[in-house]
Parts: sequence; C-alpha cells; structure tokens
Amino acid sequence: MGKPKGGRALADNEAKAVARMLRVSPRKLNLVAATIRGQKVEKALADLTFSRKRISDDVKKTLMSAIANAENNHDLDVDSLVVAEAHVGKAFVIKRFQARARGRVGRIEKPFSNLTIVVREVEETA
Repeated sequence: MGKPKGGRALADNEAKAVARMLRVSPRKLNLVAATIRGQKVEKALADLTFSRKRISDDVKKTLMSAIANAENNHDLDVDSLVVAEAHVGKAFVIKRFQARARGRVGRIEKPFSNLTIVVREVEETA
C-alpha cells in the first residue's frame, strides 16, 4: 500500500542527469554551469573540454550522461539537443578547524554541491 506512481516530471522531448556531492562551492560551480545554459550540446561539450576550471570535467561528465539518457531512454535525436537547464544546488558543508595563533582556531568550511542538467530536443528552423 503506497501511493500510486506519479507521471514523468519532464516533457517528452527532455532528459536530465543529476550529479550529487560535487566537491566545489555552488558559487564556483554556477560560473561553469552558466557558460553552457541555452547552448547546443556540441558547443557546450567543446566549451567544457577547453575550460580551465577544475570542476568542468565533472560538469562535462554530467552533460554526457544527460545526452546518453536522451538517446537511450527517450529516443531523442542527439544532433538537435540544447541545454535547457543547468541549475546548481547546495548540498552540505563539512566543517573543519585549524589551529591559529594565540590559542585560537580558524574555521574551514568545505562545501559540496549538486548539479542538474536538463537537455531538450528542439526542431531545426530553416
């Protein structure tokens, strides 16, 4: 006895992938995610490949997973995919302490982030 299974949260022409527990602050991750929002997936992959940010490899892996989900699970055309959404969420923060001068402590925070990428199939306009 459970509640009935809900419908699909996304439209029929969309697919998504989620990366959880990325060891980077949400603010830094959002800088990388902002560069691929609204772009075609080929251009987004190229931008992430040549990005100098450390986290761009994980973002690229998540984007490739969303593309694979679109192709294999939802039968979408890979050549007409666009990054519809790339939003960043805050996970949790590990707190650490480091000894400082005169018996004091300095607090060190190690933030984690979640990343959700939604790709959408768009019709080509001639």
